Amino acid sequence: MSASCSQTADVRCARAVGAHEGSAPAAGDVIPGTGRPPYPTEEERALVSRLAVRRGYLAAKRAFDFLFSLCVVLVLLLPCLVIALLIFIDDPEGSPLFVQRRVGRGGHVFPMFKFRTMYKDAEKHLESLLEHNEKDGPVFKMKNDPRITRVGRILRKTSIDELPQFINVLAGHMSVVGPRPALPAEVAQYSERDRLRLAVKPGITCIWQTSRNRDDISFGQWVDLDIEYLRTCSMGTDLRLIVRTVSVVLTAEGA
Repeated sequence: MSASCSQTADVRCARAVGAHEGSAPAAGDVIPGTGRPPYPTEEERALVSRLAVRRGYLAAKRAFDFLFSLCVVLVLLLPCLVIALLIFIDDPEGSPLFVQRRVGRGGHVFPMFKFRTMYKDAEKHLESLLEHNEKDGPVFKMKNDPRITRVGRILRKTSIDELPQFINVLAGHMSVVGPRPALPAEVAQYSERDRLRLAVKPGITCIWQTSRNRDDISFGQWVDLDIEYLRTCSMGTDLRLIVRTVSVVLTAEGA
């Protein structure tokens, strides 16, 4: 790819995440009823531009993502087949693998894979449960969601349901570490500052994913953590988050 084509792609990504020039928002501006700032600061806007020119880091990150994910897929292939069988035995009406449209870097929509943790056609019943949403912002979280199967509760508590996303990493849709991918309907409600989450490839794990009692973190705090990752991302940061993720999964600490 030529330098001019690469620069054009970076410009498109910057526009997609709202990192365009403009007047700074007034101090204290918040989204009504949320307390979240609607616009990024000038320093936060600059993060997107700085990331675009860190080509050495981005190349090393992609190489690591591919090799690490390939090893995980090969090593965990048999256990994943056993998990798929348990899902089928628990609820034989649906496929063990769940495919859902998610939004990646620069607003690109891709099919994300997960082990199915809910009953078939669970998404059709979401609207009837919205009044029980325990999370602010555009995301939906419900601790005792009645759509979750018995095996699904165990998979979610241990984050094992995310394992098929290593296929997404191999395909280049995702990274091992990065902000969690959102639904298109959620992104449609994003403020300009929220859209900074789209400046990098989404990840299987992130700072939020490795936080204690992560379900108690508000959406605004979640965005803050993702922007902190943009500010500090490096191969060292990624490796530390991967190690931390292993600890959280083994102890179910983040549940």
